Formats: sequence, structure tokens, C-alpha cells
Amino acid sequence: MDLGITLIFTIAFTGIFLIIQRTERRRRLLVIIIFLIIAELIRWFVWSRGYHSEAWVALFISLILSFGFWLFIGRYNPPGSSDDIQVIGMDD
Repeated sequence: MDLGITLIFTIAFTGIFLIIQRTERRRRLLVIIIFLIIAELIRWFVWSRGYHSEAWVALFISLILSFGFWLFIGRYNPPGSSDDIQVIGMDD
């Protein structure tokens, strides 16, 4: 098993999961569709190069990291909404 490939896949999968977690609820479907395209490219790379075990290990590790992020940070700090943004100008 190639540790470098596993690390790259772990970073990619964890990035995908964390961005989906931290996305505003109204935009989540769009983000999931975009990342499904990226996941398909990763799947194609895994199948064409034969990195099956590295991809499964990376997916498992990234799920653990993503769950840990949600457990310690995400539960207490939910993603904000664009309705909550208040722009303060010169008149305010």
C-alpha cells in the first residue's frame, strides 16, 4: 500500500466532507452535485491505477476525521445563513 497516495486521497475526501458539512443548508444540494463530479474523477483515477485498498483506507480515515470535526466543532458552531449577514455602510 502506497502511503503517499493514501494521504492524498484522505486529504481529498476529508476536504469534500468538511465543505459539505459547513455549507449553508440551502446551497447543500448544489455543493453535493459539484462534489459528486469530483468524486467520480477520484473513482476513475482509483479504478484506472488500481489503488483500491488505498482509496478504501483513505475513505475510512476521512470519515473518522470528518465525524471528529463535527463532534468537537461542528455541533457547537453550525454553519451560518446568508440571511444573517448584515452589511454596515457609511450611513449605519
